[in-house]
Amino acid sequence: MKILAVCGMGIGTSVLLKSNAERAAQDLGLDADVEVADIGTARGAAAGADLVLTSAELAAELGDLPVRVTVIDNFVDAEEIRRALSEAVSG
Repeated sequence: MKILAVCGMGIGTSVLLKSNAERAAQDLGLDADVEVADIGTARGAAAGADLVLTSAELAAELGDLPVRVTVIDNFVDAEEIRRALSEAVSG
């Protein structure tokens, strides 16, 4: 599973989200490759992803993508990220 973590600049909060998503995927026994992107490159990078994780503001800015976009309210909340990944793989 390829996951794209998106933030405004692609260097701060997306790296934090990436780290937490990798841990959540491992906890769930998922084989996941998590990459980061800034809002400017996210559209192109999303084409090869199975799931995009981002904030509500950036999800609205990204608009319609050919991949599931999941809003994460708290990038440090491991349980929220774990739930999001679990829901993404189950349906």
